[in-house]
Amino acid sequence: MGSRGQGLVLGCCLLLASAWGPALSHVPRGQEEWQEQEGTQEPPAPMDHAERDEEKHEKYSPNLGEELAASRCFRCCDPATPVYQALPVPQINITILKGEKGDRGDRGLQGKYGKTGSVGARGHIGPKGQKGSMGAPGDRCKNHYAAFSVGRKKPLHSNDYYQTVVFDTEFVNLYGHFNMFTGRFYCYVPGIYFFSLNVHTWNQKETYLHIMRNTEEVVILYAQVSDRSIMQSQSLMLELQEQDEVWVRLFKGERENAVFSDEFDTYVTFSGYLVKHAAEP
Repeated sequence: MGSRGQGLVLGCCLLLASAWGPALSHVPRGQEEWQEQEGTQEPPAPMDHAERDEEKHEKYSPNLGEELAASRCFRCCDPATPVYQALPVPQINITILKGEKGDRGDRGLQGKYGKTGSVGARGHIGPKGQKGSMGAPGDRCKNHYAAFSVGRKKPLHSNDYYQTVVFDTEFVNLYGHFNMFTGRFYCYVPGIYFFSLNVHTWNQKETYLHIMRNTEEVVILYAQVSDRSIMQSQSLMLELQEQDEVWVRLFKGERENAVFSDEFDTYVTFSGYLVKHAAEP
């Protein structure tokens, strides 16, 4: 090249120096702070055209602070990284979208029965309840009663045979279980009965009687011969079955056997009543 070519090259270099000098000498603020913190003097990397346009825009923009915060990009490693506020999620009112209540459907089929569980433990005894009101009276036919009490006003003498003592006075004869003609009590209500026999002896005569059950001699009432007449008694309890008979028999003895009485007073009595019905526990 000649001298003219060299002059053109030198002129281009001077123009570039005058144009790029201020730009090369300018260091961004963030880079200066980074260099101070690191304590290094390494030159910053050359800025591209986009950064220079951004700085020019920032320099001559009237709302520099607002646009910088809104438009500038930041990295996570840059200091003073702004915190963006999360936008609320829009809520939808479901009650507005809820429709009317529909009709009730048909009842389904019954399911299978489950297995029977085990019996639980017995609970604690609860407190005693209040006394209840009196119930209605029961049926009279279902009540079990039997009782009689009879007497004899006529005297009685023995003969050569056994003689049934017949009574002529009726004090109590419930349901007519005692037959006044035969002198026997017929059991219609089985159970336990109490019987009592009272007689008056005769002077200088023997008194000898038996309380009989059917044809069996159960107990004896006896008084020896004496100058005085006295009252003698005998009592017992018997367990009777239905259709059993209880009666008093004058015993046949070697001596004269007699029972005293008169037409005005009753000296001989025979009584009995049911104590406990056989069906009761």
